Amino acid sequence: MYRLSEDQVRETVHAARAQGLTPLLSQRDLSALGLYEADLGGTDLRGSDLSGANLGKANLSHADLSDTELNSADLALANLEGANLSNADLFLANLRGANLKGAILRGAQLNGANLAETNLADTDLSLAQYSPYTRWPAGFDPTGAGAVGNL
Repeated sequence: MYRLSEDQVRETVHAARAQGLTPLLSQRDLSALGLYEADLGGTDLRGSDLSGANLGKANLSHADLSDTELNSADLALANLEGANLSNADLFLANLRGANLKGAILRGAQLNGANLAETNLADTDLSLAQYSPYTRWPAGFDPTGAGAVGNL
């Protein structure tokens, strides 16, 4: 997996958008990068490693994050509206206050993730795995939304 720096990520996204193209960052090692408030909306990040990355307040709306490693990533207050997080590993990820409206988390691993105060309206959680340590918004029923608990 090819490793990119924070500057390379931002330059790649900027250059692709300047040409009217979808930014392509799939299958990249982006672990532990500081991408706070980064604009990655619509970016193809399929299969990338974003473990431990700081994506707080980042714009990831309509990004393709399917099959990504996001374990221990900080996504607090991030905009993930309409993002595809199918089969993503969000083990211990912090999504507190994130916007997940209309996002796809089908088959995602949410064990220990913090989803408190998130917007989960119209979110697809079918077959998403969660543990007793997963934190949900007050009054939210994960099983009713299609998620599967691991006891």
